[in-house]
Amino acid sequence: MARVSTRRIVLERTTALVVTILFLLPVCWLISTAYKPSNQIFSVPPRLTFTPTLDQFRAAFALFDVAALVRSSVIISLGTTLLSLLLGVPAGYALARSRSRYSAGFAYFFLAIRMIPAVAALIPFYLMMRDIGLLGSWWAVIVFNTMLNCAFVTWMMFSYFKALPPDMEEAALTDGCTQMGAFWKVAVPAVRSGIIACALFCMMFSWNDFLHPMFLTTLDAKPISVALLTAYGTKDITWGTLGALAHFSTIPIVLMALVMNRYFVQGATNGVQ
Repeated sequence: MARVSTRRIVLERTTALVVTILFLLPVCWLISTAYKPSNQIFSVPPRLTFTPTLDQFRAAFALFDVAALVRSSVIISLGTTLLSLLLGVPAGYALARSRSRYSAGFAYFFLAIRMIPAVAALIPFYLMMRDIGLLGSWWAVIVFNTMLNCAFVTWMMFSYFKALPPDMEEAALTDGCTQMGAFWKVAVPAVRSGIIACALFCMMFSWNDFLHPMFLTTLDAKPISVALLTAYGTKDITWGTLGALAHFSTIPIVLMALVMNRYFVQGATNGVQ
């Protein structure tokens, strides 16, 4: 039995390693192009060894204001995440503690909002942002992303709060705490890992978003995800510049996910029924 178990573990880990390598190969190729001379990116036969160079990064910094692009991505992502949590967490709690038999239906209605193709609402939202004077700014993208992500957060937090026994909140109410106080001091700390998981999802959705900032922002407010498109020319693709910009597009969100990985895994696996 021990031998069979060992073989199974080896097979599972080997399969997981092979699948991971297959998924990471395109990413590794794109990143490696940032350190290759332009004449070696598509050399035939492909060269696994090369002399690293920073020419692609110099070209990227010469053509783009990388700091401004990253700043726009950070502002849009953080703004969307904060607004989504401020609206979605209390909404999920209210639905979870509601005595209405339709509360679960309302929660799934919010999930259905997230399923609506974003492009279907883009033109009406574009006109609305134009009329209120927010078109071309970070706020246009933040509000649009909040509309989608807040619905997702509401559905997620409904499940977390629903799985949380209300005994501690009732004890806090008995001790003289208000309903809002019980929510902030008891319920919210108890589902901290779920809130962090929702925050990471919102950050990733917003950081990688391309369609909305492409149409809703001006050149000064565009994030790094939109700047990647400029590597595609009418005749060719500047793969070296794309690889260099990909560093600034992926490294911040990957580092954040690694730092918050423990809370992310706990929040993604606990509470959702």
